[in-house]
Amino acid sequence: MSRLGRLRSESRAASRAFLRRRTAVFFTFFFPLIIVVIFGVLVQTRPGGGGLFTREPAYYVSGYLAVVVLFTPLSRVGSEVARHRDGNRFEKLATTPLTRPEWLLAQTLVNTVIIGLAGLVLLGLMVVLTGADIVFSPLLLPFVVLGVALFCGVGAMLGSLASSQDGVISASNGIALPLLFLSETFVPPELLPSWFPTWLSPLTYFSRGVRAVSTGSGEVFGPLAVLGVCAVVGFAIGAALLPRTD
Repeated sequence: MSRLGRLRSESRAASRAFLRRRTAVFFTFFFPLIIVVIFGVLVQTRPGGGGLFTREPAYYVSGYLAVVVLFTPLSRVGSEVARHRDGNRFEKLATTPLTRPEWLLAQTLVNTVIIGLAGLVLLGLMVVLTGADIVFSPLLLPFVVLGVALFCGVGAMLGSLASSQDGVISASNGIALPLLFLSETFVPPELLPSWFPTWLSPLTYFSRGVRAVSTGSGEVFGPLAVLGVCAVVGFAIGAALLPRTD
């Protein structure tokens, strides 16, 4: 079987596994929508006021997209690696031509499609419910692809290193929640201490780039380049850490 054929077969298996888990479908498609309803419709933005949510609605597009780009790959890929490890499935995969990077790439492709669809629904809901003035640009796509690839790699690291599936969920939430609110997404940098290093978070470059694209102002290619480097490094480390059976 060719590499393309192996990727196609594993991607089909991964997509069916996702659809069989209703909890995963709920948290991927409906949890971000709940966040939009709570913060975008009920809390609302108050430009010119003080505290959180004082910017125009379009400012928070990167935060809402970050919810699915960050949480879904970390939990899904991490749990999938842990399940494969506990069920000795990597030993079975070792008897096939499928390599570890190919397995992780197939998982990344499936997650990219799923998160891309969830992102489109989320953006449409923002426009309808919050009146956000969003610039729909093709440049949003590479940010989503690279963000998913990066956090699929981190999810693979968690699944390989955590002791159990419960440990993966705990670790992914412990990493994702601080990153989500400390990476220039929902919390503007001026509300954080001046010494706080938001630049150390790869999600910061995702949020900066998505905000620049969606609002039509700001630097796009600098954050995209940094996010690309982080995605390549994260994916490579995640693939290298997958359980070895040879």
